[in-house]
Amino acid sequence: MLQTPEFSREMRRGEEDAVADLLRLVFGDENEVRLVAALRKFGAMAGEVVLPYQGDVVGYYALSQMRAPKGWLCLAPVAIHPEWQGRGHGRRMIGMLTEWARLSGAKVVVLGQVTFYERAGFSAPRAARLTSPYPIANTLLAGPGTETPEEALVYPVAFECL
Repeated sequence: MLQTPEFSREMRRGEEDAVADLLRLVFGDENEVRLVAALRKFGAMAGEVVLPYQGDVVGYYALSQMRAPKGWLCLAPVAIHPEWQGRGHGRRMIGMLTEWARLSGAKVVVLGQVTFYERAGFSAPRAARLTSPYPIANTLLAGPGTETPEEALVYPVAFECL
């Protein structure tokens, strides 16, 4: 029987434990669980999206507000349950996000696997002139336009807690 998740949606109150369990399963440690908790604690969380299936959370991503440039967002972490990986669910979730960013005028940066995020609508070449405490080779940008901005990325304080 074909398993199809429901539509991705904003995380609801009470789903925090399910998200934490998913992050532990996908990443194998507590780092992303601590990151998400710190983003919430410091008020940097801009949004949390889940991919539900029959009462479980099989996908998740968090958007947080960058300290600089003002108004930019950071995508991290992103997790898809291992049994659901390779079926395009993560790409569709992130593809919807990149389309939202384009239409709303939001700039979103992500640090991660370049080929995956490019298939979902992020651009590595557009991020080439950014400066960051993390590797620029793995930094991508989504949002309106085609320019390659020259900006210094300052991540939320929660990233420094890891």
